[in-house]
Amino acid sequence: MGLVGLAGRVRQVGKTLVTLLVCFFAFASSLPALPAFQAPRPATPARPVQAAKPKGRLFRSQDLGLLEAPDREEWQQPDQILDALGVAEGAVVAELGAAGGWFTLRLATRVGPNGLVYAEDIQPEMIEAIGRRMQSENLANVKPVLGTPSNPRLPSGLDAALISDAFHEMDVPEDPTLVVTLLKNIGRSLKPQGRLGIVDWTPGAGGPGPPADQRVNPAAVIRAASAAGLQLILREDFPPFVFLLVFGRANARSSP
Repeated sequence: MGLVGLAGRVRQVGKTLVTLLVCFFAFASSLPALPAFQAPRPATPARPVQAAKPKGRLFRSQDLGLLEAPDREEWQQPDQILDALGVAEGAVVAELGAAGGWFTLRLATRVGPNGLVYAEDIQPEMIEAIGRRMQSENLANVKPVLGTPSNPRLPSGLDAALISDAFHEMDVPEDPTLVVTLLKNIGRSLKPQGRLGIVDWTPGAGGPGPPADQRVNPAAVIRAASAAGLQLILREDFPPFVFLLVFGRANARSSP
C-alpha cells in the first residue's frame, strides 16, 4: 500500500473513533445521575425505653393555704377521728400524705411530749413545710419522713396511722397495685392491735376537695385494704364532706 493509501486509511479510522466517542458521550449524558457518594454515618445508639409513670393527682405545695380553711376544724372533726383511732397521750403514730401538717399538728398535740408523730409525704416540698411548721410551733415530737408512692419508710410498732384526705391521690389508675403495696407496708408497721384510719372525700361534687371524678368510693378503699391483708373495723361518715374507714390487721378486734 502506498503512503497516500495509508494516510487515507488513518483518516478513516480517526473519523470512526470520533464518531464512537460522540455517540458514547451522548448516551452517557442521557443516563440518570448517580447519587453522590456519602460516607456511612456512625450508628446512633437507641434511646432506652422509659416506663410510663403514673400521672397521679398530687396536691401542689403552692396550694397549701387551701388546707388551712378556718372552718376545716368544724367539718373535718379531727378529735372524733383521733378518738376512733384510739390515739392517746404517749402513743407513736404516723400521718401519711401529711402535706403541710394540719393534721400532724393535732396528732402531735394529742400524743404529747411523751409520744411521737411520723409525718410522711412523698414530696420534698411538703417535708420542708412540715419542718418549718413544727419549728414555729415549738414541737419536738414530730419526725418528718420522705417516703415513696409504695413505701412510706415507717418503723414498726405504730399504735395508729392516718391517711387524711389523700388516699385518692395514692390510688392511681395507672397502677392499681401501687396502693395495695403501700397499705401492706403500713400494715407491717402497725402493732398487732394498731389501727389505720383513712379519711377521704364523700363521692359527688360540691364543697371543698377534689373534683368529683377524682374522688374515691369507700367500697374501693375497702377492697384495696382487704387485698393488703387489712380488715374493716369501723366506718363513720362526717357529712357533708368526708368519711372515715378504720382498719386493723387480721388479728384486730372486730369492734372499736
